[in-house]
Amino acid sequence: MIRMKTLAGPLAALLLLAACSGGEPETTAKAKGTVNIDIHGWVGYEAQAAVLAYLLEHELGYQVNKRPAKEDQSWRNFESGKVDVIVESWGHNDLKKEYIEEKKVALSAGLTGNKGVIGWYVPEWMAKKYPDITDYRNLNKYAHLFRTEKTGNAGQVLDGDPTFVTNDEALVKNLGLNYKVVYSGSEAALIKAAQAATKNRTPLLMYFYEPQWLFSKIKLVKVALPPYAVGCDSDPAKVACDYPPYLLDKIVSRRFAETGGQAYELVRNFTWTNDDQNAVASYMINERMSAEEAAERWVRENKIVWKDWIPR
Repeated sequence: MIRMKTLAGPLAALLLLAACSGGEPETTAKAKGTVNIDIHGWVGYEAQAAVLAYLLEHELGYQVNKRPAKEDQSWRNFESGKVDVIVESWGHNDLKKEYIEEKKVALSAGLTGNKGVIGWYVPEWMAKKYPDITDYRNLNKYAHLFRTEKTGNAGQVLDGDPTFVTNDEALVKNLGLNYKVVYSGSEAALIKAAQAATKNRTPLLMYFYEPQWLFSKIKLVKVALPPYAVGCDSDPAKVACDYPPYLLDKIVSRRFAETGGQAYELVRNFTWTNDDQNAVASYMINERMSAEEAAERWVRENKIVWKDWIPR
């Protein structure tokens, strides 16, 4: 119970309000403003967003709004102000051309430090049993192993969310493969399929990517597609090569870059490694922490990494 001497007038009301709210005035978060961060559908992204949000709130005093959204939706919402930050962008040269170069409502805030890899993978046991299966030129020989009810006489290539960066339908067609792309709908479904295929030794050919915490738990082997060369994926309908290496970057609205102050500086300064991201993601999945709890743990244990991100 709070005991106070009797006071009259506005001063009494102000002191009473401060006492009931813990004795502190209006939060610095309100004074500094709000940062809108969209959350895309893979756990590595959520892990990265959680760390940025934690630092924005606890080190700089901003309020952070996090909104689940599809990648293309986020880009469309830069101009309206509904989103300030995409914390991890995988290429999207078409969207960069439209929203950065042409409409000029967004810009890159620099690299995340993560090195992205997209490709086709099989469980390790398949690569050991069929050593030549990791060469795309031999996939038709094994198509019968990957047949499902959805693909009939063709083999299945299991993809994730159809809004993820993918050339798989074009690859199947242009490489003359007797396969059909089936969309599982999410990263979680891909992970579940990989775990089941490893545990039960069932065939699986899947689209997957790094950084990804799952590689520390099960073994997947990448299928060698035709080597990537600059420009080989310039026409989406004619792609017949592997995915490029991705240097992932952060995308922000131009408005945020111009008016975001220290919040924008923190986003711009942020850079870490695949191992850092995988650690936070693993806390969330394997130790069942919330994104906020996982971020707090990583921040507590890695000040040497993030201290230089904080604006002076």
